[in-house]
Amino acid sequence: MANTTFSGPLNTNTVVGLNVYTVATAPDGVEGQIAYFSNGAAGNPILAFYDGSNWKRCDTGATIAAALINN
Repeated sequence: MANTTFSGPLNTNTVVGLNVYTVATAPDGVEGQIAYFSNGAAGNPILAFYDGSNWKRCDTGATIAAALINN
């Protein structure tokens, strides 16, 4: 399937499908992209956005991680 770029909101009356990634298979992103990670919230699934440097969890803004990081 070809990639399509457009400007403006996405309006749909159906489900939008996203590719499923893991933290280990995270693609190179472009700022503003969204992706679904099956293990990006300490091993749990999460929707994330690319901020220009890292994939960030939509719920907390933290960088995705496959396991809980203890400091």
